[in-house]
Amino acid sequence: MAIVDIPKPEKKIPIGISACLMGHKVRYNGGHKRSSLCMNTLADYFDLTPVCPEVGIGLGTPREPIRLVGSEHDYAVVGTDTKELDVTEQLRDYGINTAREMTSISGYILMQKSPSCGMARVKIYHPNGNPSGFSGSGLFAKGLMETNPLLPVEEEGRLHDPVLKENFFTRIYAFHRWQTTVQDAVSYEAIGAFHAAYKYTLMAHNPQNYTELGRLVAKGRKVALAELQDAYITIFMKTLARRATRKSHTNVMLHLLGYIKQTVASEDRQQILKLIEEYRQGIVPLVVPLTLLRHFLDIHGSDYVKNQAYLKPYPEQLGLRNLI
Repeated sequence: MAIVDIPKPEKKIPIGISACLMGHKVRYNGGHKRSSLCMNTLADYFDLTPVCPEVGIGLGTPREPIRLVGSEHDYAVVGTDTKELDVTEQLRDYGINTAREMTSISGYILMQKSPSCGMARVKIYHPNGNPSGFSGSGLFAKGLMETNPLLPVEEEGRLHDPVLKENFFTRIYAFHRWQTTVQDAVSYEAIGAFHAAYKYTLMAHNPQNYTELGRLVAKGRKVALAELQDAYITIFMKTLARRATRKSHTNVMLHLLGYIKQTVASEDRQQILKLIEEYRQGIVPLVVPLTLLRHFLDIHGSDYVKNQAYLKPYPEQLGLRNLI
């Protein structure tokens, strides 16, 4: 049995995206913020559903700019010139409703620095127009994330960081697999199979949480199915949100090497170990030792290890492990 791509969706994975990133002219000035990353790369793998909350709540294009005004923990979204223009509740409600309606999406890409779509670090101003020194989340993004806290969400600007980008798409593909193999036909067996496939992915992100999830799954029918489902995916997604490190990736690859230590020639094992150490030191990217390790696991590994999502968490063509 060869190592397989995990998961293998029959169609593109659906994700939400700020409409301006797709080139839609919906910004306050009538322009857009077309993202070459989203349109030239991601569009081949994802079904991108564009949303502009400001247009969605009835603001025109072009329109008066809006901004966050208030204090660090209590701010509103108002017009930069017309203070009576307050769209705080409309944007928050639109985010809540979007999360409730778009239940099939597996991720969301937001426009950074936006008072509606910014995930974080959006400037907050004093009522007199001066910067307060504080920042917060856009109100649409806030409603979206609070209503669906499991959903992988990231800002387009942060996706130019290779580590953040790899982490985000690891979460998207894992969440999509959960939606299609567990959520749509939940059972104790489905949860157990999902957990088994993500053993080494979890270890790379947080070994302690892997152990905790293992204990949870081991309880089996002692826990009500709905309770087990909710508890498992909540801890699982929080675990994957924690970025894996060179140290943790190195540890996982050494564990995987253990599956073939008795069947691979000594010189081949030494070559794998050499590349793993070069990765640990930052000399080569993760794809280098992992490619050779996968080669030998494909030949000599058991079906269990070949089915580990860690080996192919997403299509290789995305090149996400080439720069980390």
